[in-house]
Amino acid sequence: MLAVIESGFLTTIQDAGRFGWARFGVPRSGPMDWVALRAANLLVGNLADAAGLEISLTGPVLRADRELLVAICGAEFEVWVGGRPVPTWHAVYVRPGHEIRLGHRLSGARAYLAVAGGMDVPMRLNSRSTYLPGHFGGLEGRGLQVGDHLPLGAPQADLAVRAGQAWPRPARPAYSPSPTVRVVMGPQDDQFAPEGLAAFLSSEYEVTRSSDRMGYRLSGAAIAHLGTAEIVSDGVVMGSVQVPGDGQPIVMMADHQTTGGYPKIATVIRADVPLLAQCLLGDRVRFRAVSVAEARALLADAFCFTARETQT
Repeated sequence: MLAVIESGFLTTIQDAGRFGWARFGVPRSGPMDWVALRAANLLVGNLADAAGLEISLTGPVLRADRELLVAICGAEFEVWVGGRPVPTWHAVYVRPGHEIRLGHRLSGARAYLAVAGGMDVPMRLNSRSTYLPGHFGGLEGRGLQVGDHLPLGAPQADLAVRAGQAWPRPARPAYSPSPTVRVVMGPQDDQFAPEGLAAFLSSEYEVTRSSDRMGYRLSGAAIAHLGTAEIVSDGVVMGSVQVPGDGQPIVMMADHQTTGGYPKIATVIRADVPLLAQCLLGDRVRFRAVSVAEARALLADAFCFTARETQT
């Protein structure tokens, strides 16, 4: 078990997400920053899709009841283990009884903590991910609370051998408070005026306070429609950019609804979703169009994470 001493602002259990249920109205959920969770899992010897913790804005304090190997990737936090500072993007050995404390957040919005063996909570619809709007998955469908005890699986790696390994800096995502996020245009980009398309691809948009795991609402230059701002509801995916009548874009994120009635001007490519996921209130985003072939190549590059890429 891993005991929760402090819970942080919002800490949930997430794995790679649940697939195949969108037709029933259930989204994938999973991590907002899938690259960081994948990297943390590989550092501790887990499968890349093992369940870990998504930590938003402020970090928890956890206590180990056995020896552990942990890694924290994504947003930069000050981290202490057993009262001593340790780096992020590294595999860190934890002695029984020691506390893992995430302190001041230095940059970004979300960090991911993986433990060798993974979080061993029950599977719900083939996933351990927490779906907050549906109140299921993870730990009783909610964020962690003080007094919780998190069950852990058996490690599949030699903890002493993997301790000290790190993810190389060149392989880490290029997080920024002002990222340029690549998109594939469509599927309804033909429903926007030429000046609307130009505004979308040339303007800077600010992340508003109405942004969460369901979607990021952005504020900036209005995107003009050709006609109505509504369509017959159809499917949306993580990264879909809907534009309602006010012309302000909404990017669907991990817990998005599975259908929507606003035209979708573009879709953020999966390789760049982590850049948006690490943006905070007031951060600014630009969009750049790429082809489907480019998007696929960039995703293939992002997926080329193997244990061999870690270094001691």
